[in-house]
Amino acid sequence: MTIGQVAKRSGFAASAIRFYEEAGVLPRAARAGGRRIYDVAVLERLAVVERAKACGFSLEETRRLFFGFREGSSPTERWQAMARRKLAELEEMERKIAAKKKLLLSCRCVCKNLGECGRRMLAKKRGERSEAPLPLVAAQSARDIIE
Repeated sequence: MTIGQVAKRSGFAASAIRFYEEAGVLPRAARAGGRRIYDVAVLERLAVVERAKACGFSLEETRRLFFGFREGSSPTERWQAMARRKLAELEEMERKIAAKKKLLLSCRCVCKNLGECGRRMLAKKRGERSEAPLPLVAAQSARDIIE
């Protein structure tokens, strides 16, 4: 198949196919008359690339899926090992996102200027009591902050 045929059947742009080939995710295509000629197996490999991308795997992680395991390891072993690492990474991201959301939802500035904000935040950070209450008011949702 030509690169155009592979692109049409896989849903990947020809430039993406060339990129994955250069990155070592796809094997080098044979050449005929200066044109890339692909075996139908490239469609299977691109389906795996597409799933890996949908799962949030980076290009390097996807490359490792194909080449980073001992010879003869099953696809199941590969996916499970990579999925465990990716799930741990996503759980850490969730914790960080939850902490940021909590901070954003708990704060709403009512200061007259940023200097005032800074003074009050520094006082709170140092554990000091400021003359006026902290310039933060609880918000009920992200929409309250935006509006």
